Amino acid sequence: MTDNKDIEEIFSKSVRSGRRTYFFDVRSTRAGDYYLTLTESKRDFNEDGTPFYKKHKLYLYKEDFTNFKDSLNEVTDYIIKEKGEEIISNTERKTEEISEKEEDTEIQEKPSTDFTEVKFDDLGDD
Repeated sequence: MTDNKDIEEIFSKSVRSGRRTYFFDVRSTRAGDYYLTLTESKRDFNEDGTPFYKKHKLYLYKEDFTNFKDSLNEVTDYIIKEKGEEIISNTERKTEEISEKEEDTEIQEKPSTDFTEVKFDDLGDD
């Protein structure tokens, strides 16, 4: 039996994106056919500050290529159509969320004329 570590990489392409790197690797099956592995490697840090990498791997075989490509194209086209190509950062989103909360707070902070009288003596020290 062949160990996965012994499987030769036939062709490889990587894409760096911030703390993530995506690897597209062509590998060979025992029968000599090719398949694709997609690996996401994300740099993270231990509590002591030392870096480590989280890896997630997807195996894609030739019989699935067409459906995979079609679905990937459909989904990415949808995202671009709906949200455009501009990146919306967490900072921008948080600013928008804060603005929305401030608007909600302004609405909720209107003075009320309905009051309930509370007598603190009735609360007791049980």
